[in-house]
Amino acid sequence: MTPRTIETLVRRITHRADESEDAFVTREWIVTNGLGGYACGTIAGIPTRRYHGLLAAALPNPLGRTMMLNHLEERLTLADGTSLVFGGVETSGSALRVPGRERLVEFRLEAGLPVWRFDIGGLAIERRIVLPYRQNTSVIRYALVDGDGAATLELRPAVHFRSHDAPVSEPLEERYALEAEDGRYVLRGGDELPPLQLRLEGDEPALALDGRRLDSLLYRVEEARGYAFSGALWSPGAFTARLAAGRPVTLVASTEPTEVLEALTSDDAFRVEHERRRRLLASAAPAAREGIGGELVLAADQFLIEPAGRVAESARARALGDEVRTVIAGYHWFTDWGRDTMISLEGLTLTTGRWLEAGYILRTFAHYVRDGLIPNMIPEGRAEGLYHTADATLWFFHAVERYVETTGDRWTLRLILPTLREIVARHVHGTHFGIRVDPRDGLLVQGEEGYQLTWMDAKCDGWVVTPRRGKAVEINALWYNALMLLERWEREERGAAPASELADRAARARESFNARFWHEDGGHLFDVVDGPLGDDPSCRPNQVFAISLDHPVLDPARWRPVLDVVRARLLTPVGLRSLAPGEPDYKATYHGDLRTRDAAYHQGTVWGWLIGPFVDAWLRAYPDDRAGARRVLEAFPERMSEFGVGSIAEIFDAEPPFTSRGCIAQAWSVAEVLRCWVKTAG
Repeated sequence: MTPRTIETLVRRITHRADESEDAFVTREWIVTNGLGGYACGTIAGIPTRRYHGLLAAALPNPLGRTMMLNHLEERLTLADGTSLVFGGVETSGSALRVPGRERLVEFRLEAGLPVWRFDIGGLAIERRIVLPYRQNTSVIRYALVDGDGAATLELRPAVHFRSHDAPVSEPLEERYALEAEDGRYVLRGGDELPPLQLRLEGDEPALALDGRRLDSLLYRVEEARGYAFSGALWSPGAFTARLAAGRPVTLVASTEPTEVLEALTSDDAFRVEHERRRRLLASAAPAAREGIGGELVLAADQFLIEPAGRVAESARARALGDEVRTVIAGYHWFTDWGRDTMISLEGLTLTTGRWLEAGYILRTFAHYVRDGLIPNMIPEGRAEGLYHTADATLWFFHAVERYVETTGDRWTLRLILPTLREIVARHVHGTHFGIRVDPRDGLLVQGEEGYQLTWMDAKCDGWVVTPRRGKAVEINALWYNALMLLERWEREERGAAPASELADRAARARESFNARFWHEDGGHLFDVVDGPLGDDPSCRPNQVFAISLDHPVLDPARWRPVLDVVRARLLTPVGLRSLAPGEPDYKATYHGDLRTRDAAYHQGTVWGWLIGPFVDAWLRAYPDDRAGARRVLEAFPERMSEFGVGSIAEIFDAEPPFTSRGCIAQAWSVAEVLRCWVKTAG
C-alpha cells in the first residue's frame, strides 16, 4: 500500500439544485470512538433522531451511552455585518427548512471522516469532526479554506444530558451549571454524571453567557417510527471566535478527566486518527486496502469496541493478561449481540487483519457461556447478558473455526475446547428454552412460548412474530457444522476415541436432515419441521446455511435446485428477502410504528448480511463462477452514499427501490459484504 492510499478514500455527495430538502435530512453520518460512543447526525445538521448529537459518551455502568452534547447552532457574521445561520434545528409545526441548504456545497468522507464545505458570502468554510480513539471527546473544527477576509464564527452548544435511548420528551433538567476553569468551561448536570468540558480554540475566543431553552424541537424520524418526537434543549450561551485563513476555530467537548483531555492537542487529534486509519488499511487483506474494500475496512472499525462500562469485567480479563473486546451490532440503538458478533467476526477482524482483537472477542465470549449458551445480547448499562438464543452459541463454533484457520492459534482453541465440549453436552441433554437434541432423530429442537430464539427475533408487546418453534433449518445446519468441527478438533487434540461419538451424532443428524427437510412440492427446504402446526413450507433464506457453512448438511445433489429457488424468489441487489413474495405473511415494505415494523421485520424485509452466506453457497455449488458471485455485490458501493453514508444499512424494503431501513450502520451487513468483496476479488 502506498502512503497516499488513505487520501484516495474519498466519498463525495455534492449539492444538486433539483434535490428536495429531504435529501439533506435522510442521509446521515457517524463517527465512533472505539468504546461504543459516537457523534452522528444528518448531513443537513438537523437532528431527526433521539440519537443525533455531537457527543454520545460511553460511560461506566449503569449509565451506558449518554448524550452529552446534542447540538451546535452555527452562525457566521461577515465583515459587512451580514449574519448567516448554517446549522440549526427543526421546530414542531414548522415547514422543513434546512438552514444553509443553499450554502452547503459538498459533503464528503475523507478516510471515513466527515467534511462539510459551505459557501457563505464568498467564503469557503469546511467543518470537520473527529473523536479520538477510546476517548469520550469530540473535536469539531472550522477552517476558512478559500476567499478573502475574515469573519466571526458563533457556536451555541445545546444539551440535554440523558441516555441516548431516552425519549426526547424526557424532562429537561433546569440545574445545569457552567463554571470557568483554566481556559475551559465545565458544564455540570447532576452528581451521577461526569461534567462536560468545553474548550474553544481560535483567535479572540469568548463566551457570552445567555442561558436559554430551545423548545418544541421536532425529531421527524422519531415521529415516523411512532415514538416521542418533540423535546427541548438548554444552551448556556454562545462561543465566538475570529475565523481567518490559516486560523481555524475548534470546539472541544469531552467527559474525560483533564489530564486525558490535555494529552492531545486538537491538531494531534486529527493527525493521530488519520495515522490510525492508515494502519488499519495497511493491516487488511490486500483486496481491502483501497476503493470500496478500503472504505468497508474503515466502516468495520466502527463496530469493534472495548466496552467502557464493564469495569469489573475488564479488570478480570487484564489480570489474565487479556483484554475485553466485543462488537456493537448496529448504530444507533444496538449493543453487543452474541449472534451478530459471531457472524461478523470474520469480516470485521480476520479480513481486516485484526487477529489479536478476534482472539480477545472469542475468549471474552467463552467467559460469558452459561449452561451451554452464549448471551443473545447484553443490555445497555448492564454487565450480565440475556441468554434467550438458540443459534448464537452454534455460530460461536463457526467463528472459532474461521479464527483458527486464519491465525493458526491452537492455544486459544485449546483454551476454549472445554467450553465447546460443555456446549455440545448441554445441547444433547437439554438446556434452557427447550433447546435439546431429539433422541428420535438426532436433530436439534428449540422453542418456548413467548420467546424468539432464532435470528428472526421480532417481538412486540408479547407477540412473537416468527416463533419458529420446532426444528429450524438453519439451527440444524449449524448444529451439524458444530458437531463436525468439534469432532475434528477432538481428533486432532485428543485422538479418535473422544471424536467417535461426535462423528456418530453428526452422521445421524445429517441423515435425518436430508430425510426430513426436503420440501418436494416447493423444490426447496422446509423452514421448520415438527413445529406446533407441523412442517413449515415457507420459502425463507435460512435454507442457504445448509449449503454455505464449512460442513454443509444438505446433500450436494440438492444444492443447485435450492439455490435456483433462492435466486429466483429471495435474491435482491442488496441481500436476501426474509420471506418470498407470494407467501401469506409477505410484507413489501418496512415502515410505520413499532408493531407495523416488527410485522415486516422478517416477513419479506431484505437483510444485507444474508448476501454473505448466499455468496458462499453459490461458490460451493458453482466453484468456477466467481464473477457471478461478484455481481451480486455490485449494488452496495452506490448504497454507501445513502442513509448511513460510508456504511451499509441493517435492512431494506423487499421491493424496488429497496429503500434502506433500520440501523444506518450494521455490523454484519458491513462484515459480510467486506468478506465477500475480498473473497470474490480477481
